[in-house]
Amino acid sequence: MTQGKKMKITVAGCGRWGSLITWYLDSLGHSLTLYGRSTSEHMKRFIAERRNDLLELDERIELSTSYECFRDADVIIISIASQALGGFMEELKPLELKNKIFVLCMKGIEIGSGKRLSEIVKEKSDPSNEVAVWLGPGHVQEFYAGIPNCMVIDSEDEDVKKLLVDSFSSELIRFYYGADIIGNEIGAAAKNVVGIASGLLDGLGLGTLKGALMSRGTCEIARLIVAMGGNELSAYGLCHLGDYEATVFSKYSHNRMFGEKLVRGEKYDSLAEGYYTVKALVELSEKYQVELPICEAVYKVLYCGCDPKETLEGLFHRTLKREQ
Repeated sequence: MTQGKKMKITVAGCGRWGSLITWYLDSLGHSLTLYGRSTSEHMKRFIAERRNDLLELDERIELSTSYECFRDADVIIISIASQALGGFMEELKPLELKNKIFVLCMKGIEIGSGKRLSEIVKEKSDPSNEVAVWLGPGHVQEFYAGIPNCMVIDSEDEDVKKLLVDSFSSELIRFYYGADIIGNEIGAAAKNVVGIASGLLDGLGLGTLKGALMSRGTCEIARLIVAMGGNELSAYGLCHLGDYEATVFSKYSHNRMFGEKLVRGEKYDSLAEGYYTVKALVELSEKYQVELPICEAVYKVLYCGCDPKETLEGLFHRTLKREQ
């Protein structure tokens, strides 16, 4: 059980991850409210049954479909689709929220602007608010079953980082203090693209190439992180390489499954954030003049209609070079 400060927390987003976070933080003794839109089927079921297909929420947890629930929160945790974050922050502006800690529990980069999610929150909220990111491996099904994992919390504010790590850590999740918010955000977002690439390999029966995919994928993202002002070592931490097992191999990985079903010509309705992130990464590749061959290959398959097998084979025809 955590020994940190008990806080009043509102979680925005009632999907699988938002509901798991709510369940988890409630188990640590924090005061929890789960917010979801009134039109959300997930929220309708929680209100009616207090459960979804994976977990059940205790009666002490408040459920709300009103933005008013954000006013009294000490911490606002956001777990929604990454490309919807800017619009969501605009909708919160009339509340004039101040002295809050926003914690982002999603992974992505804004298409068009190339902005990291923490940058979007900072730009669209009062200067008195602080922003942190909660990243790393783990699936809802495994956490709810009591299977532990390690994750990372990062923020530009050291006090906020310490408060959150101390207050959110438990025997189920061991948190580490992040030391590079640029690298952690870019690395976390990019691992979803590697997840799609791994699914393409699975669909083609080329799973033996996953080792090479992980090695080369980490290298190219490390180059981008450095170009953007971050630490290349972050790519080898929990935000990226440390999250590969959950993304590249797990049956619960939405991004891996999306890639596999794409090759097989099957429909996949669940959110695969890597689909959007790869577009933003290609834009960043051009802006910072960094080669991202794996990301570019995934982009060609998803957005240009290129044949997955031929595109992945094209990676083998690149100019021979040193490994590092």
